[in-house]
Order: sequence, then structure tokens, then C-alpha cells
Amino acid sequence: MKPRTQQVRTGIEVLRDSNFAELHGKRVGLFTNPSAVDGKLISTYDILRREHTINLTALFSPEHGLTAAAADGEQIATITDTRTGLPIYSLYGTSERPTPEMLSHIDAIVCDIQDIGVRYYTFIWTISHILEAAGDHGVEVIVLDRPNPLGNRVEGASLDAHLASLVGRYPIPTQYGMTLGELAFFLNSIWNPNPAPLTIVPCEGHRRETKWRDTGLPFVPPSPNMPHLTTAQHYPGACLVEGTSLSEGRGTALPFEIVGAPEIDGTALAQVLNRAQWPGVRFRPHVFKPITGKHAGSVCGGVQVHIVDEESYQPLKVWLEMLRIIYLEFSFTWNNHFSRLIGSHDVQTAIENGKSLDAFFANWEVFCNAFHEQRRPFLIYD
Repeated sequence: MKPRTQQVRTGIEVLRDSNFAELHGKRVGLFTNPSAVDGKLISTYDILRREHTINLTALFSPEHGLTAAAADGEQIATITDTRTGLPIYSLYGTSERPTPEMLSHIDAIVCDIQDIGVRYYTFIWTISHILEAAGDHGVEVIVLDRPNPLGNRVEGASLDAHLASLVGRYPIPTQYGMTLGELAFFLNSIWNPNPAPLTIVPCEGHRRETKWRDTGLPFVPPSPNMPHLTTAQHYPGACLVEGTSLSEGRGTALPFEIVGAPEIDGTALAQVLNRAQWPGVRFRPHVFKPITGKHAGSVCGGVQVHIVDEESYQPLKVWLEMLRIIYLEFSFTWNNHFSRLIGSHDVQTAIENGKSLDAFFANWEVFCNAFHEQRRPFLIYD
């Protein structure tokens, strides 16, 4: 097969083309994981640690660690990097925010990591903590930008302030349709009480409507249960299954593409869901046995969710309606993570009472229209 031509050059490639001018004379920290690569799959970590003109003094790791190997929710310890001898400060352990000690030998923190474009994904909120700590201590933040795999689409729910957490600190839509650089610019300007000195190295050749498949860039899993672009396309809705007793497919080859439980008849469920005829999606009965996570070692019945038209598929609406049907016709239990993810307690209450979700969808559309205008000054591309 002929390889795809790379149309978009990421921030690390643009920075390298400038001979790393933004980093000259600075003590540099690096927040990253293996998802940050150039077009030839060389990691930003390797590029910066091998460049003799760069004074790399510290590394910072997100959820899943510097190697993106730790399980979801697993606390990460601060350790020493065996290749560089530098500290790897964990921002997903005892502290979610860089401490003064972590920043004491740093003039600038470079942030390069592949975002997914969904509010639940913790990387963006870790960067918000970096921006706040950097602002307090006069440290520059340099974001090396990358395309949003889910593109420009803005959809989904807001977030009640009392439910703020590392899966959503501020009220932005479930899908915000911004690159990491744009979002950092937005968060630093709108919600950071002491804005950090911020530099964004934008992608070259990227347009707002560019689809990931047209960028020519490789998709490297940013976390253990985000193996493919298709996974990311389901994630705005499928992640909500974490807030229930149903399996979201962790511990299988299809995380966030399947849903089920030992007591569910997958054939019956697929028939019910396909009758709804939601645009862009079909359901196939699926039997699976997770090796980790919920229902590990048990045979589960359920469905695999197949995207048949990316343009018309609305993952949040589809998965919420799926949960409503499964709750009413097959049953499951909730945990408190569901409300943190969706951003309010009201959706769970509505589902439990057998109510339609249409009013929520309508309110969210109004919120997203307002967000379109709010984000406009912070858009870099087009």
C-alpha cells in the first residue's frame, strides 16, 4: 500500500525547522507521552533529549505515565528517567499541579501530547493546572500543537461547577472542536486567574475542517484504551458507560466500541437499538469476556457499535439514548462517575424516571452555539 502523504506538520516539526529557537537559553521541562511524534514516528521526548542545544531539566507525566502504559485511574509516582537521569514529575499522583519545587529549575514547560478533543480526557485539565502553576511562578508554557482527531465539531453538555474534577474543570462542551493549542489559549485567558506566559507553536498546513485521515499523520494511542481513531470517535458518548455497571469494553480489543454485561441478551439488545434508526450507526450482537475491568473473567452479552457514516453520527446522543434503553429494558446500576462525566445530576434522574432526553439535547445546542462565539477569539486556524 502506498503511504499517505503528510499534509500537516505538527508543532514539534515546526519547532525543529526553526532550530528550536523558542527554547534557546532556557531551562526546559517537557510534559508529554508517546503519542507526541513527528511524521516519521520519532517522539518529541527523543527529539528534545537528543538535541544538544536544548537544556532539558525535567520531565512531567500525565495520567497513564510518561510511557502511557499505566491503567486508567492508576496513581503515578514521581521517578527518575533511566535514559536522561532527569526527574519525571507525576501530575497524576499526589499532586495534579506542578509544585514550586518542580518548577524551581525551569524557565519554560513544553507541552506536546495528543489530545482526543473530548472534555472527559484528563490531559487537557492537567495542562490547565500547568498553566495556573506556571502563571503563579512566572514560567513560560510552550504548546506544540496537533490536530484534533474529532475535528471542528462542537457538541454536547455543559458542566455544573460543583461537579468539577480532572474529567472536566470548566464548562466547555463535551466536544469543543479546538486543537490543544487553541484550548490552552482559551483556558489561560478565560479561567486562569494569573495567566501564564504562553507560546503556541501551530501546525503547518492545517485547516479547521481538515479530517484526521487527510492530515497524513499517524495515530499513536495516547492511552491504553484509546487504540484507534474509531475509538476516539465513539468516546464522547461511550465514555459515559464508565458511570454504570455495564462494561465499556476495557480489558478487550474493543474498548469504547462495545457495551454489555453478563445478564444482557446481545441479540435482543441489537434488535431494539437498530429499530431506533439513529443516523450513522448500526449495532451488531457481540459476546465478549473482559480480562480486566468490570466483569473481568465473565462472559458478557452486548453489542458492538459500528459507525457507518462519520458525518451524521452523533456519539453523545446515541450512547445516551442507548443507556436510556438499556436501563429501562435490561437494567444496570449507576456510580457517581456518571454525573461527573455528563456534567449534571439531572440526566441520570431523567433516565431513571423514563423521561425523554430531547429537552437536554435542545438546551445543549443553545449552550454550544454560545460556546462557538466564546471560543472565536482563540481560534488559530482559518
